[in-house]
Amino acid sequence: MHLVDLTRRCAAYLVTVVALIVAAPVSAQTPDFQVWLEALKSEARGAGISQATIDTALADVEPIERVTELDRKQPEFTQTFWAYLDKRVTPERVARARSLLATHKDLLAQVEARYGVQPRFLVSFWGLESNFGDYTGGFSVIRALVTLAFDERRGKFFRAQVLDALRIIDQGHISAKAMQGSWAGAMGQVQFIPSTFVRHAVDFDGDGRRDLWNSLPDVFASAANYLRAIGWRGDETWGREVRLPKGFDFELADLRTRKPIGAWQALGVRRPDGSDLPRADLEASIIVPAGHKGPAFIIYGNFHSIMRWNRSILYAIAVGHLADRIAGLPSLATVRPASEKPLSRSDVEAMQTMLASLGLDPGTPDGVVGAKTRAALKVYQRKIGVAPDGYPTYEILDALRQSASAAPRGD
Repeated sequence: MHLVDLTRRCAAYLVTVVALIVAAPVSAQTPDFQVWLEALKSEARGAGISQATIDTALADVEPIERVTELDRKQPEFTQTFWAYLDKRVTPERVARARSLLATHKDLLAQVEARYGVQPRFLVSFWGLESNFGDYTGGFSVIRALVTLAFDERRGKFFRAQVLDALRIIDQGHISAKAMQGSWAGAMGQVQFIPSTFVRHAVDFDGDGRRDLWNSLPDVFASAANYLRAIGWRGDETWGREVRLPKGFDFELADLRTRKPIGAWQALGVRRPDGSDLPRADLEASIIVPAGHKGPAFIIYGNFHSIMRWNRSILYAIAVGHLADRIAGLPSLATVRPASEKPLSRSDVEAMQTMLASLGLDPGTPDGVVGAKTRAALKVYQRKIGVAPDGYPTYEILDALRQSASAAPRGD
């Protein structure tokens, strides 16, 4: 190659590199916040929100760095079943819940008569969402939601929440200054996000406002109205702890597998004391949230309604178990292990990566145990001859590492 040609090629390469370097920051830049905010205000006006509300609620608003940090922050370790339950269903909370159930029995009875939700469940949600109104959040809901809406990661969802929050203020239910909540915009004593508030909050005390911060009639009725809308049955419970027979097929332990209670009875599923399951015409599922060595539960339709409120199996069990304890039922029969070691998110991510390398599909390796990861774990557990409960443990992680190290490698 001639020196002139080489020089020309090098120069062309340098021009390309410089162009890429210059272009990269521009393409990565986020929109200017003030420009974005003006567009939001314009959209709010177009949605029928008054200029007075827009001016008051969005005056001097700017992103909150702490909200962004909390949104990005992921727990280092996965939370075990027992750690989750022990933190939320404490003797102190059970005692206080029983006392509050008695204090507000007349109001709760009125709400039950209107919406068909049992008082013990309403008190349970109340206790878990805000510790009976003690902790409703210290962030400005408008500022928190604006921060999350400006962030492109989930901007579309939170932009809609901002508009609903502005509607709530515009309708006179609460002032912008008093609208305090969680960093993610959940509000009041039952922690409704704005869209849930708009669709389901109720003015049960008849004062013309839906007040989920200070009015217990509105709090209980709104929670009950929402539960009814998402399928709650007032003549059913949530589920109960059960004892599984020896040799139980853990492939059946899945939210998606539903059978009549009688079919589970025929398979040998019993109450913890060995007595028969209830005789009821209900579809039910079996779940083992702590794996085959932990407690097993038979769960009914109301359990799925709880999960529509909060998409967490552990949360749904906590709501149900606290409601049972409020009613005087005992603690779980399964004995808590003397010690347990939670997997870190990096451990779970490594597990997912190794499952994928074996041709299974655990979903994107993200350190979160979801339905795909549990399904892939079940396939692997069957392969190595252990109970296919889909529950990640250090024993499974070690087995996967051994499988990965034993796998043939290409040249």
